[in-house]
Amino acid sequence: MTTVDARAAAAAAAGVAARFDEIFAMIDGWRAGLAGSLAGDAALTTVELDPLVASFAIPAVSEETLVTGAGFVAAPGILADAAYHLAWWLRETAADRPPRRLQAVEDPANELFRDYTALEWWRVPAETGARHLTGPYVDYVCTDDYTVTITIPVVVGGTMVGMVGADALVDRLERELLPVLGSAPGPATIVNASARVVTSTDTHREPGSILRTPGLAEAVRHPSVEPVAIGDGCEVLACGDTSLALVVGC
Repeated sequence: MTTVDARAAAAAAAGVAARFDEIFAMIDGWRAGLAGSLAGDAALTTVELDPLVASFAIPAVSEETLVTGAGFVAAPGILADAAYHLAWWLRETAADRPPRRLQAVEDPANELFRDYTALEWWRVPAETGARHLTGPYVDYVCTDDYTVTITIPVVVGGTMVGMVGADALVDRLERELLPVLGSAPGPATIVNASARVVTSTDTHREPGSILRTPGLAEAVRHPSVEPVAIGDGCEVLACGDTSLALVVGC
């Protein structure tokens, strides 16, 4: 990669990071606010929790932004009146309709119940203690569309009480990211830490598909802000600290 190309790739990676940093900063603010509000000694119930979550989730999904879903998912056993609980709001497709509350089955005895602690958006950040970007995946629960979900653990007194997070539709992300990728040299693809395609200037690389380039899986686990050469002439750069990587040159 020439000096000019390397600069263009670095600028594209930085541009991608800037788009996600806005969402990360917003969710970090929610996390800090919730942690402070939930730090009391009284037993926490859904009655106290839900209005706190609604105060930030409803405004977040009421405007035309990248965020289409937002809220908090409680750790099992944290709430005094619910073993499992999701306080999550979704933007309606019709502009004149208010956000709607996600209706989820929360009773483990119900045959339709699904244990969310087994899902990636919960499991990975619960293990790492850090924010995590899951997807793209088809979100059959909320949107029936390709989605990415960003989640961050909320910790109170050393105990993880749940996950705060947001959803963004991939087609909206593509509209934001593809112009940024236009400055990168040659084909440019954004992948997550599992080498799953978020978006690409190569129309043959569908969102949600795995980019199976030799050496890529290892490179995206610990991406560098400096271009790292892998197989097939590809170069990989970190998109800031988003956990995403930019793949160029192949």
